[in-house]
Amino acid sequence: MEQLTNDFLQGRVLLIDKPLHWTSFDVVQKLRNIIRIKKIGHAGTLDPLATGLLIICTGKFTKRINEFMAQEKEYTGSITLGATTPTYDLESEPENFKSIVDITEEKIKAATLGFTGEIQQIPPAHSAIKIGGKRVYELARQGKEVKIEPRTVTIKEFEITKIEMPLVYFRVVCTTGTYIRSLAKDFGDALGCGAHLSSLCRTRIGEFLNKDAMSMEAFTREFQQKNKPDEL
Repeated sequence: MEQLTNDFLQGRVLLIDKPLHWTSFDVVQKLRNIIRIKKIGHAGTLDPLATGLLIICTGKFTKRINEFMAQEKEYTGSITLGATTPTYDLESEPENFKSIVDITEEKIKAATLGFTGEIQQIPPAHSAIKIGGKRVYELARQGKEVKIEPRTVTIKEFEITKIEMPLVYFRVVCTTGTYIRSLAKDFGDALGCGAHLSSLCRTRIGEFLNKDAMSMEAFTREFQQKNKPDEL
């Protein structure tokens, strides 16, 4: 156990496939308890309803977190047309229902063109960014009005991969700081029918791929196997 702990203190990069409904901090806390190391963190938050790649840095490699966070991201997922939600995803109930009978495949694919390149985007009111030292989602839950300034992000690719109305499946390649929930909301606004994010998976960060990531169960099993006392 001591040797394993020393390895993680020296610095490791772990690729974890975040489970649905877990927060990114849940993953860090669970790994901290398994490895028994305090110096550990993740390189980029995923919402609880998102799955996919989390880069976890331990020990001396926590210095590299900002380096990994700055890298290009790729996501796949689905957008539901015809209704909005306060959180822009399924953490809140759909509302403002509108007809989608006039929304064609051509209109959907044409709408993506307005969201490629450098764009201005307003993060969701229910997000982890800070205003005046407080998380905006905490202010939103208290019913306080929050003015969030738009930020410049770059969406390099916005591809529609499948349409099964009201679901539109997509792949997005973007710079750090891009909110896919906001993209879904703005996409629905552009189509005039409203929309919200209904599923999301981060498939890539820089050169790191989610297909190479371990589930929490697999990591736990592997760690326990390596930590087994030698049989006499």
